[in-house]
Amino acid sequence: MRAIWKGAVSFGLVSVPVKLYAATESHDVSFRQVHAKDGGRIKYQRVCSLDGEEVAYADIAKGYETEDGEMVILTDDDMTSLPSASSREISVEKFVPSDQIDPMLFEKSYYLEPEKTGAKPYALLRQALLDADRMAVVTVALRQRTSVAVLRVRPSETGDVIVLQTMMWPDEIRTPDFTVEAGEVKDSEVKMARMLVETLAGDFVASDYEDDYAGAVEALVKNKVEGGEVKRTPTTTKSSGEVVDLLAALQKSVSAAKKARGEDDDTGNDTDDESGNKTSNKTGNKTGAPAPKKATSKKTTKKSPPKKAPAKKSAPRKKAS
Repeated sequence: MRAIWKGAVSFGLVSVPVKLYAATESHDVSFRQVHAKDGGRIKYQRVCSLDGEEVAYADIAKGYETEDGEMVILTDDDMTSLPSASSREISVEKFVPSDQIDPMLFEKSYYLEPEKTGAKPYALLRQALLDADRMAVVTVALRQRTSVAVLRVRPSETGDVIVLQTMMWPDEIRTPDFTVEAGEVKDSEVKMARMLVETLAGDFVASDYEDDYAGAVEALVKNKVEGGEVKRTPTTTKSSGEVVDLLAALQKSVSAAKKARGEDDDTGNDTDDESGNKTSNKTGNKTGAPAPKKATSKKTTKKSPPKKAPAKKSAPRKKAS
């Protein structure tokens, strides 16, 4: 991991020099918007809604829209005049019970690693948080803005580590605008619900859960690639499928080169299928069946002198996918 921030945790007269690391990463499946006909990527232009002209990046400014729909343009000088936070200090404001903070307030998580000179005070802070069963409410300057956050201890495979979790501001938490009116709940129904809870009770183990959607998408894409359901574009740099057989890849390269020169492909492009049988890609050949012999004519013709075969050009190398 690469540290994204360096500073110090300060509480009282104690200062702990630390490094900050992103504790999470997204594995969401991402898709491109493409033209269904040829697979070309869709491009979007920066067009002004008033004059319809495309706008260069240099001519784009920040605008704040007022409630009545008017636009206030903010220049670079305006932005530099705003209060900015450049402190390299994580300042502990207070230590609060862990159950007093609503998990909805938590936003992003970061690992704190002590510098060599801060290993002992880091360990002391970590132990104090564990013994008191409290979190430290702190203020920290990240990305030029001051944020409120908490420090808490998280067990890991490499030992307990202090985690900094930034928090949303209280006014960013929405209040539900609906009420639930379920009517009268019978005691027998409550008892049955409790029995269901007890039946499904257990400990939470994060590894028991996996993103089956991402896995299903990857399997679907792999099947389409192996089945040749791909769109080759001028910018394509990868092969059309997963190269698992070097000989097959070379045969495909030779075949492609011959077709480009208008020559007959006599390589056969024989590849092994999953069961180990030879599968010929020539038209009319069945799996595992030898190529049929062409019928020879009984008439004899005068043999013409053999033509000199043109020098074969080596097929261009493809980049490995």
